[in-house]
Amino acid sequence: MGSDTPTDLLVAVDPPSGRGAARHSRRAARPRPDRRPGVLLAALLTGGLAAAALGFPGPAGAAPGSTSVLVAQQQLLGTEEQLEVLPRASVTVAEAEARLREVAASRASRAEAAARAEAAAAEAAAAAAEAARPKAVMPVDGARLTSGYGSRWGTFHYGIDLAAPMRTPEYAAADGVVLRAGAASGFGLAVYILHDNGDVTVYGHMDKILVEPGEYVDAGDTIALLGNRGQSTGPHLHFEVHKGGIDGKRINPVPWLRERGVDI
Repeated sequence: MGSDTPTDLLVAVDPPSGRGAARHSRRAARPRPDRRPGVLLAALLTGGLAAAALGFPGPAGAAPGSTSVLVAQQQLLGTEEQLEVLPRASVTVAEAEARLREVAASRASRAEAAARAEAAAAEAAAAAAEAARPKAVMPVDGARLTSGYGSRWGTFHYGIDLAAPMRTPEYAAADGVVLRAGAASGFGLAVYILHDNGDVTVYGHMDKILVEPGEYVDAGDTIALLGNRGQSTGPHLHFEVHKGGIDGKRINPVPWLRERGVDI
């Protein structure tokens, strides 16, 4: 009698018998469907929508609540491969080839522009150098005028003599083309240069010639080394100017040089 339940309330219930027993047995044996996944999905969806409505943040770059819904779907419906996935962005081969051609054309255009700029810079530098260089020079630097143009010792001296040490460089007095270079009567060795105005300058008595006929020379280019060959009393350059050509009138070289900015 120590039990809290009165014994007179205990009622024995016998299991049903006959047809009722069979129906009871079938109901007991049939498994009941598990409605928990559907309930869970509905709960997650509702929770995700509620989170989105309330503005709870999800992962970076995702709309609020969207990630939790997706996770729930994946957990309940399958893996990512089983879900509908949007196709990745792509281009056609023809579009890619067209883009490659565009890039190649752009690079070629830039290279051409750079080459033009470089050529223009080189041309400008050459023009500047041309403008800066002298158009006429003294035939011998530091030389001493020892004899002028005119009468001398009972004859006529058709040039000027410029004395300097042996093998001093001799220069083209102005731009021109070498007409002759070699042995010459009375000069031992001589060089003749034709200039653009038709005049010819003559250089005599040199020890060594450094140019050849047909060679173009700029004013100041070295053409020979000063010497004492031919009819000479000492190392010097005999310099003449023939007006209008090699057989033209021999004029005074001093005014000819002065007209070109060279003073003796």
